[in-house]
Amino acid sequence: MRYNAEMTANLENDFSKSDLHDLIIAKSRLEHPGLAARLADLVGKPINRGLKALPPGWNEKAIQIARKALLKALDIAIGTLGSGNRGRSRDRLHRVLVAGSGFAGGAVGMAAIPLEIPISTTIMLRSIADIARDEGQDISLIETRLSCLEVFALGGRSSWDDSVEEGYWVVRTALARSVSQAAAYIGKRGLAEESAPPIVRLITTIASRFSAVITDEMAAKAVPIIGAFAGGAINFVFMQHFQQMARGHFVIKRLEDRYGTARVEEIYREIPVDEFK
Repeated sequence: MRYNAEMTANLENDFSKSDLHDLIIAKSRLEHPGLAARLADLVGKPINRGLKALPPGWNEKAIQIARKALLKALDIAIGTLGSGNRGRSRDRLHRVLVAGSGFAGGAVGMAAIPLEIPISTTIMLRSIADIARDEGQDISLIETRLSCLEVFALGGRSSWDDSVEEGYWVVRTALARSVSQAAAYIGKRGLAEESAPPIVRLITTIASRFSAVITDEMAAKAVPIIGAFAGGAINFVFMQHFQQMARGHFVIKRLEDRYGTARVEEIYREIPVDEFK
């Protein structure tokens, strides 16, 4: 990772060198996740072929699966994510668990995806919460728990649509109102009504992006060589992808606590894209 001395000197007036380095790494994770390349390497052929093998209506099906998985994850996020105590994230453990889920689903085939995705999404959420804690976030707060759920939208850019230019802050801004309203509603009433407008808006917004990732997974598993072993490997790759998104997201949250959102966003935007090449 390269960054010139002049940029560093200008920013270090109020931003420490280590924090600047963390922010550069966070931006490289959030803006260049590399999910498509990882899947192509794993499957050994373009996933576009898998897309052609998907049944009619697969896009609508992916959105339905995304909504179901996110509603389950929301229930887990509010009810059982545990205390706000800081601890080291167990990234490897969660990769193994989600790979096991994919192994079981892969043995059954494409028919298992509607059942397997909510399970793997829940495991991913717990890993995301672990990373939030590791970065010093108080997981007992409703706002932090919804920020964990937010990661599924941050990592939800379609891997195969190079025309999509929605950066991290664009997605954060689009989600901000829905997250705020959902947090206020849940804080007062809990999750008694999942059909309440603030909950529906939040889940719909995140699902619209998360479904693109589910489509990628469906496409990968539609490639003929996929079986139980490859199903587990694909889930492993997806877990790495969302752990990367979570680490970048919560590094930025940690820096916002220290320097303020406006200043962190300003510096983030000043970091040139060619730093990641």
